[in-house]
Amino acid sequence: MDNNKLEEMIREVMASMETGGAASVKTEANHRTSGSGNPGKLSVDSYPLGEKNPDLIQSPTGKKLDDLTLEKLVNGEINSKDLKIRPETLFMQADIAEAANRKPFARNLRRAAELISVEDEKILDIYNALRPNRSSKQELLDIAKDLEENYNASINAALIRNAAEVYEKRDILRRD
Repeated sequence: MDNNKLEEMIREVMASMETGGAASVKTEANHRTSGSGNPGKLSVDSYPLGEKNPDLIQSPTGKKLDDLTLEKLVNGEINSKDLKIRPETLFMQADIAEAANRKPFARNLRRAAELISVEDEKILDIYNALRPNRSSKQELLDIAKDLEENYNASINAALIRNAAEVYEKRDILRRD
């Protein structure tokens, strides 16, 4: 494969759908005041973010998008931590999606931004807990409380609280 094409592909992935990342996210509004370099909501004209506003994209380690090259990866100057997304980038992508009237997608991006700091194992545990008849209402409420208090994931906490209510109405909670 041509190195330039591979490098371009890495940049596209970095700019649009990276995973992993920073230590904590408070709320959707917090990303605009957290020093992320995003002065406010972005418009559809900002898409694709990596091409139109590459200066706004940084890795969790502080590297700029232009610093992420195949050559630097091969030379060991960057590593997998440098190729992860920051919550602020997902919030910016959510702003763009919302401006394009893709509100459900924007909500998903915001939920994803909140979950960046949550360990993979915990996310899998939450996924399993949300399966029908796997958890009691109190267990789901405890998960929501944990997400809110320990990960500042209020959007996801609200989603899980809502799931607990719906599960109760549909009688698909685990019976103790």
